[in-house]
Amino acid sequence: MDAPPAAPDRRIIQIHADAPRKPAPGQTCNGCGLCCLTEPCPVGMLASQRRDGACRMLEWDEGAARYVCGLLTGQHAPLPVWLRPAAPLLRRSARRLIAAGIGCDCTLEVESDVEAQRPRTPTSPGTIRP
Repeated sequence: MDAPPAAPDRRIIQIHADAPRKPAPGQTCNGCGLCCLTEPCPVGMLASQRRDGACRMLEWDEGAARYVCGLLTGQHAPLPVWLRPAAPLLRRSARRLIAAGIGCDCTLEVESDVEAQRPRTPTSPGTIRP
């Protein structure tokens, strides 16, 4: 007798209600924030001092209605004291690691049926799947 298929990996994250929908992989980044809301990039791990969950460097840009990397804009959360001298290096490294201006490399998708069932609030949760 075969075992039932494993349930897909699902996580619930908080996404700003005005965030744009995630582009297809390879398309231009539109600031949806899904990649950084799920986990920090390697530079974000160092700057955030966390490996899981949303990157502390991710910022919501109200005027542009999109997420931005605080390491790239210089408007990031305070870096740990020991990392502050390396801020310029982190900025350059972050630009390369997140492929800024190149295209979306996030393969996660927001489940649309969850979005359709929930009223949109400033931080509506969304379920994501790999």
